[in-house]
Amino acid sequence: MHRDHRFVDLSFSAIADDDSGQPWQRLFAQLWPAYRSWYLRDGHLARPSFLACRRALEKHMPEFVERWQQLVELAGGGDVAARFLSLWCPPAYHSGCSQAVWPGSEPLLVRNYDYSTRYFDRVILRTHWGPHRVLGTSDCLIGLVDGVNDAGLALSLTFGGRRAVGEGFGVPIVLRYVLETCSSAPQAAKVLARIPTHMAYNVTALDVDGRRATVHLAPDKPALVTPAAVATNHQPGDDHRDHIYQSATVERERYLLNRLMLHEETQERFIAAFLRPPLFSLANERERGTLYTAALWPCRRQISYRWPHTEWTLGVDHFEPGVRQVHYPREMRAVAVK
Repeated sequence: MHRDHRFVDLSFSAIADDDSGQPWQRLFAQLWPAYRSWYLRDGHLARPSFLACRRALEKHMPEFVERWQQLVELAGGGDVAARFLSLWCPPAYHSGCSQAVWPGSEPLLVRNYDYSTRYFDRVILRTHWGPHRVLGTSDCLIGLVDGVNDAGLALSLTFGGRRAVGEGFGVPIVLRYVLETCSSAPQAAKVLARIPTHMAYNVTALDVDGRRATVHLAPDKPALVTPAAVATNHQPGDDHRDHIYQSATVERERYLLNRLMLHEETQERFIAAFLRPPLFSLANERERGTLYTAALWPCRRQISYRWPHTEWTLGVDHFEPGVRQVHYPREMRAVAVK
């Protein structure tokens, strides 16, 4: 079979967890060896104890403790798995990402996820673990990097660009918790602002009424809640030139702000802009390539995953499990976006 060397192939899976928990259990068995190695890369003593992890969940996410316990049991009940699944003070990690709220009549949040293909679940997961049914992009088996729930609340995150690391949760479990328990952007902003995170992140929330909030989280200062429509990889008042230079975060922010002022902009044109430079990245050798573009529709309760040559739309209400093969272009001239 002829292989087109202009592309890198990756497989994405859409999985619906059920009451038995077996779909998630199979996913855990598949991904746990790699995650265990990552979690213990600095040794057992570098990570918090089981008791510290449990106490952190009980204090900051009490509604999620029962589900955490159930998942720990499905994972075999081991100490390391339990600590990992709390995502309390995990190892540090960095990503890229750009996200923006489209200013039209129908609420729409669009984002690019820039990260390493080696540390990416490549799983779209629909769950009903709590009050809300949730659809989103899995990370660390228990968390999400973006998603939407049945109340029509959509969330997305970007790395905040600051290198500070402190005591707090890995942000994917925070997004999971918010989507499990919140129904509106103002409610989500309050919850995001009170939960400690171990690194700096920007989280944008958008709901069915078009209300939005971007919350700038950091381990060493209070959260800042803003109405910003755009978030890339820096935070207000910060000047971290090294990361800004490496990720072109300011360039991407200015580009998106300019797009928002275009009167002829449509939803599809806005989404398509994320599939081209400066938003779309091929920096896979530096583990910061764009893995996907996601259009999150609160009113439709859907996520449309986009790549330069294909798309996949999944909904909270209409969800079909499956697998998609995605071809990543090695060079930008191989990309053709209509």
